[in-house]
Amino acid sequence: MPGPEGLRLVLIGPGRAGGSLAIAATEAGHVVVGVLSRNGNHDYGPPLRRDDPLPEADIALIAVRDDAIPEVVDGLVGRLGNVAVAAHLSGFTPVSALRPLQSAGVAIGGMHPLQTLPDPERGARALSGAYAGIGGDPLAVDVLTHLAASLGMRPFSLDDASRPAYHAAAAAASNFVTTALAVASDLYSSAGIDPVVARPLVERVVANVFEGGAASALTGPIARGDVDTVIGHLTAAHDVSAEVGRQFGLLAEATTLRAGREEDLRRWR
Repeated sequence: MPGPEGLRLVLIGPGRAGGSLAIAATEAGHVVVGVLSRNGNHDYGPPLRRDDPLPEADIALIAVRDDAIPEVVDGLVGRLGNVAVAAHLSGFTPVSALRPLQSAGVAIGGMHPLQTLPDPERGARALSGAYAGIGGDPLAVDVLTHLAASLGMRPFSLDDASRPAYHAAAAAASNFVTTALAVASDLYSSAGIDPVVARPLVERVVANVFEGGAASALTGPIARGDVDTVIGHLTAAHDVSAEVGRQFGLLAEATTLRAGREEDLRRWR
């Protein structure tokens, strides 16, 4: 375990997630000792050449897209003699994808920040208070837990078998909510109303879900079976555009199923 002086990090893939971690880690007293980037972005530390051994470091953080992880792993084999832990930031890819790196005695792991990271600056600010799913070899788990806690994050255990369902849940909790709010914004705008008026409503609904569960938080015409009102909503959405109408209809159908009112679908489809 590193001392109070902080961790030495190598960043592989300084995009939104990697950049967010790099900024937050630097502010927390850690040091980025090297950055390996395909697009030449070395804003967060000294640039590394693609074929050189990595510098001495506590963690090599692999912050690339899921489909690029195998290629990165292949490129790192034989280059990690000075690195204690290699970890990716994916919530979906299993830690076992890093097994080829264990041949050099490197501990492998994964740390997935459960937070939306739209750009490195906002992402770095959003990490404190967010949860982080951590798994891997014991040394990797210890070091990654230390890193996460130092950034103000809340570590929890995430094993490989749980990753597909976990990551699908994260996508639903973030992207599906974003889609629903985008549709609502289109409808508010069509009525000449600033969508910001919905913020207190949305914040209260989200709080209700986490305080009492989704079943008790679901209110409105679909939950109470007011089919005529739902039909009116569908008409209003189609009046905005065919695409908004289709998106609203899909969301309404999913909500009707969640409310246990399947019989109502036949009346407004």
